[in-house]
Amino acid sequence: MRIEFALCGLGLGHAGRCIPIAKGLQNRDENNKVFFTTYKDALSYLRLAGLPTLEVPAVDFQVKPDGTVDFRRTAFNPGPFVASFSFLRQIAREIEIMKVLKPDVLVSDSRASAIVAAKMLGIQALCILNQFQVVIPRRTHYLRLAKFTDAMSLTILGKIWTSSTEVLIPDFPPPATISSANLRMPENFRKKTRFIGPILPIRPEELPDGTTIRKKHDLDLDRPLIFVPISGPMKEKAYLTRILTKIFSDLSEDYQIVMTLGRPRSESKPVQHGNLTIFNWIPNRFEYLKASDIVISRAGHGTLMQTICYGKPAILIPTPSHTEQINNAKRGEELGVAMVIEQEKLTMEKLHNVVEKIILEGDGLFKSNALRQLTEFDGLKEAIEATERVALKIKG
Repeated sequence: MRIEFALCGLGLGHAGRCIPIAKGLQNRDENNKVFFTTYKDALSYLRLAGLPTLEVPAVDFQVKPDGTVDFRRTAFNPGPFVASFSFLRQIAREIEIMKVLKPDVLVSDSRASAIVAAKMLGIQALCILNQFQVVIPRRTHYLRLAKFTDAMSLTILGKIWTSSTEVLIPDFPPPATISSANLRMPENFRKKTRFIGPILPIRPEELPDGTTIRKKHDLDLDRPLIFVPISGPMKEKAYLTRILTKIFSDLSEDYQIVMTLGRPRSESKPVQHGNLTIFNWIPNRFEYLKASDIVISRAGHGTLMQTICYGKPAILIPTPSHTEQINNAKRGEELGVAMVIEQEKLTMEKLHNVVEKIILEGDGLFKSNALRQLTEFDGLKEAIEATERVALKIKG
């Protein structure tokens, strides 16, 4: 069986949850052959991982120097015309690739263009997503445009997503859904979707205990460990990285901090600043996640789901004006698995106070909530089986 994985290339989260699906399919049957199509950040990540990957035209949005999503600039550059042209270019490139490599089934992670191309060629598709529509930040000057864009994206994207054979949502089902605000949809669309739980490359029970991991990486056994995986597109995370580096360099020596900048192409040798260790890339990041006491991160869906499943309290700093992350962060706080600090209010004093509060008051509550949700779901197994199921329908 030949399987194409078509991924949104902004950040590494979509690639991060599809790589284990691809490897799982290969492990189940040596005749399963996989390849990927994507762009931007995910492209270099997949190629570094040694996976066959082809580039397609990119779709992007504009950001300000502080990482804030810039709705005004995005509305005009690329704007609807150029964005539509890029979308059509993606479809044309996907058709070209599919005609040559002839996949038996398409797995699309938040890539509508690939689903359109597959339908045009009679190839059935499996869709994975945690955001059903593009939700534009609400601003007084652009309120009508935002509402219009939301309605258009729900109508058009909704029809594309649900044209797939199956639509999988790698999240907990209601009422514990993290991305609930990003998954509002009409009932006729909802009937086509299924919650499968988080897709984890490595489950926490597959790793040694935290003490063993700390000894392996020469981490202090007595001081609390703060793990800081900075995720998202490069332009979004650069500003936050600079702020946190300054704050952590001045933070109390009572803590040890490991920060990874999410740069897979860069040298992995760490840089030390007092109690702060900075990696460009950590291949075994789940070991640090399991050994940690607190996670500080953006509010990307993949990072937040991993943090919940590993039973770690999170401090979330969502990208300003990024509605998906803002909604994720708010939901994490509502469910009692995270605390939120807005980027514009981020100071050393504020962060220190929240860290202290979690260390002193919140550890047991956070872990019990997260682990109770985790035990029932295995999104990775569900996604692998769904891919095989769709392929069998096609052959039948």
